[in-house]
Amino acid sequence: MSNAALAAPAAVQQHLESALERWEADILGLSHAIHADPELSGEEYRAAKRVRALLGAAGFAFDSAQPSLPTAFSARSGSGNLVVGLCVEYDALPDIGHACGHNVNAASAVGAALALAAVADQLGITVKVLGTPAEESVGGKVEMIGEGFFDDVSLAMMAHAAASDVVGGTSLAMGMWEVLYEGRPAHAAAAPEEGINALDALVVAQTALALARQQLPAGAIVSLIVTEGGSAVNVIPERARASVEMRAPDIATLRGIEDRVRRCLDAGALASRASVTVTRSGNPYAELRQDRYLSEAYREAMALRGRNVTFDPAPVASTDMGNVSLLVPSIHPLVGYDVGGAAHHTAEFAAHGATASADRAVLDAAFGLAMAAAAAAADPRERERLVG
Repeated sequence: MSNAALAAPAAVQQHLESALERWEADILGLSHAIHADPELSGEEYRAAKRVRALLGAAGFAFDSAQPSLPTAFSARSGSGNLVVGLCVEYDALPDIGHACGHNVNAASAVGAALALAAVADQLGITVKVLGTPAEESVGGKVEMIGEGFFDDVSLAMMAHAAASDVVGGTSLAMGMWEVLYEGRPAHAAAAPEEGINALDALVVAQTALALARQQLPAGAIVSLIVTEGGSAVNVIPERARASVEMRAPDIATLRGIEDRVRRCLDAGALASRASVTVTRSGNPYAELRQDRYLSEAYREAMALRGRNVTFDPAPVASTDMGNVSLLVPSIHPLVGYDVGGAAHHTAEFAAHGATASADRAVLDAAFGLAMAAAAAAADPRERERLVG
């Protein structure tokens, strides 16, 4: 054990605990309100307003420059040279609400921010809260990186809802495309030779992808669904559409997979004489790299709350927090609560998001994140590493 969390003075721990007790009702109220009022990626207006209201009540100032995404924001408390970035996710999924637990993610990050604000002057830190929308679609964090909102951040953190407590995990890099084949319609019986079958192009591409999977690198995943394939059986399809999702162990491997997939899509166009248009959907997600010191500090802090957090480097899904982690030292632990055995992205998982077990996860994760940041701020060697 590194005793990383113990680098934070006992008085700091007490202040963090006191702040969480003071704000507990507001933190849990935020979690429940977001859970009961799910909003889709990029449309999280009410969730963002609720978070901003709570931060404003706690004395956070909103930066003069704000992100261009309408449901994103940047706020801060304190003036120290070590800037702790807390990422707040709050988007939900179509039809199944908070089936990834982003209400828990949001409330735990806000809770950590409120706790750290109470010791910001003592630790010489700035607490920067970033509302990061659209994690489930285009990747709001990637947009905000491009606009410079992480440029002054020394370390970044958030926790993610889950069925168990894990830290240290990676994620898969991911890219998403929308594919359109365009041909020429014709009567399927009277004059099929006059048509150019766009659906044929897509079938050829799917077949090429199926064969290519044998030569893809280990850990690579390519998924494709057909979203349009014709309007009538007696008409040669003029258009065919598909969505493609590619995942890989890291962003460099993803680039190679994208090249291979694009060749398969082009093969469909070549074989059928249709044209093909490929449009990137959202931003590419990079692999997640969790900082070892911050991970250990989080583990030790969570032990103080009676939680045994497993260190597991195995990849879990994909997240735009990966892009942040390639920019600054970051953690993205999973915080567990009773979900009745349900898997992420199911209505059953969403149903457990406002239970007593989920509430405990919110408060425990807030404490763990705050203690990890406090430990780094109080450790001279870590502070030098992070501030640079």
